[in-house]
Amino acid sequence: MSLRSLFHILKGAKNLYLFRSLAFQSKHKTRLKLIQSNSRTYSILPLQTEHFNHDNRTGTENFTYQPLLLAIVLFFTSNNSDFLKDQNALFTAILNRNTAAVKSLLSQGADVNTRHKYGWTPLHAAVATGSVELVRLLLKSGADINAQDEFSSVQRLAKKTGLSARQVWEQRDSQFSDKLDHSSDFNGFTALHYSVLLGDNKMTDLLITKGINATLEAHAGYTAKQLTNDPQLKKLLDRAEEKSREKENEREREEKLKFPLELRFKEVIIGQDGPILSVSAAIRRRENGWGDDEHPLVFLFIGSSGIGKTELAKQLAKYIHGKNPKGFIRLDMSEFQQKHEVAKFIGAPPGYIGFDSGGQVTDKLRECPNAVVLFDEVEKAHPDVLTIMLQLFDEGRLTDGLGKTVECKDAIFVMTSNLASNEIANHAVKLRQDVQLAKQERRERDISKIEDQIVISRDFKRKVVEPILKRTFLRDEFLGRINEILYFLPFTRSELNQLVLKEMEFWKSKAYERHKISLTWERGVVDLLADAYNIKYGARSIKYEVERSVVSQLAMAHERRLIQVGDEVNVRVVEIKGGSVIQLQRLEGNRYTDIELTPVVM
Repeated sequence: MSLRSLFHILKGAKNLYLFRSLAFQSKHKTRLKLIQSNSRTYSILPLQTEHFNHDNRTGTENFTYQPLLLAIVLFFTSNNSDFLKDQNALFTAILNRNTAAVKSLLSQGADVNTRHKYGWTPLHAAVATGSVELVRLLLKSGADINAQDEFSSVQRLAKKTGLSARQVWEQRDSQFSDKLDHSSDFNGFTALHYSVLLGDNKMTDLLITKGINATLEAHAGYTAKQLTNDPQLKKLLDRAEEKSREKENEREREEKLKFPLELRFKEVIIGQDGPILSVSAAIRRRENGWGDDEHPLVFLFIGSSGIGKTELAKQLAKYIHGKNPKGFIRLDMSEFQQKHEVAKFIGAPPGYIGFDSGGQVTDKLRECPNAVVLFDEVEKAHPDVLTIMLQLFDEGRLTDGLGKTVECKDAIFVMTSNLASNEIANHAVKLRQDVQLAKQERRERDISKIEDQIVISRDFKRKVVEPILKRTFLRDEFLGRINEILYFLPFTRSELNQLVLKEMEFWKSKAYERHKISLTWERGVVDLLADAYNIKYGARSIKYEVERSVVSQLAMAHERRLIQVGDEVNVRVVEIKGGSVIQLQRLEGNRYTDIELTPVVM
């Protein structure tokens, strides 16, 4: 087909819906910008030529190739979903406030929640343009109203991308908004942050009406309300924040009913039903307004090493604070064994070295007053440190070396100790019977009805544990300020098997992720590895045994090229003279063959 014929075919089709819906104001000016913004090859040059005039058949007329080439591009890309999904097309259409183009792109599959290469979403861009119509369209199409911008500042992006700060500034100006100071930190901004900052009250009202979460903070720590001095707007945002909090609280209540705290802990922690039930009950009382608001919660976890004391504290912090690292404060009390180390705890007094630096506890509690604070191996702390901890537990506040008081009545303090661990292990049979009874009742009735029914033997606590604790902590008032002393029991046989399976599943996933090796094992492997349990080291003894007996063989076989990418490896138990050992097998064809690993000759 000649170029002249193609031109007339396209000219005759100029009134079709395709061209009408994508036609541009001012002779395709807007659409031409959209096309050019997506072109990564060459610009379209206005070349001129002559052709026969079929309208009056009298001569020739000049025309440019630019409209023709544009029509060809439209013709061959109108049904190209990859082209329509290109993020630049959607952002350019929004920037030009071209509602028709945005509708067309969305109808062809463009992602309404895509992100610009610098981090903002189409909704952020629409708010920046001030187009209420576009914002309504995007929200109706499924835009995430609470999405947060990932654009930080021009300086950070320039460093990250290798461009100059001026180049990034110009791109942010031309592709987002020229009304903002791009040297500021916009990381974490929501659409509401932008509408308030730009003083667009109509847009702000729309976003609030559509249910945006007004309590969301930017990464710098401020909400949208903190970006305005308008009293009326602040009142509106106050109501919006209150409504958002109520909505979030209701969502959390529903989630807790569906997935109680006990079950969240049990997803991670094996065994220890007694401590899990007690901690969950205490947190439930506090969350629902049935707790003591004047004092922090204080727990003492006692039992042998490696049975979940620290892990339960971590999971509690995760439940309350999510991924916020400041929500979990861990202190190894072996670092506070000397009298002078009190200064590290609350900060040095005036006139001493380190006076300006504050204390490890006070500084961190000032940043997060409701943190979960773990005092690990508390029995090792100096008595003067215990005296300060008593003040902390009793009053819910602490004065640092600078004379500043930290309020922390909402904090949760967890102390762990190995005190009486041998006695608890020897008494484990009786304690385990109590736990098993609780398990049985939990299956028969609702979990909330048995929260406080696990009762450690009073005689055991009074005659065995309390004297040991008093000899260590010396002061009855210190022990009296502990809300609950929780006993962590040695693992049962079934719990040991769960620990082995957890470790094996971990290495199964690692084997496939790192080497594309599929790992399986026989039932006897679990029983053999569980036999390595050492009550003094708890779950760590299982972890180390799996590494010694299974992972070490896998590493040696891999090093010697006896197993390679794509192999299927089975772990089994073989009987030899003097006992049982772990044996690796490799799938060859339809059968497994043993992998012979000769030991290294020393």
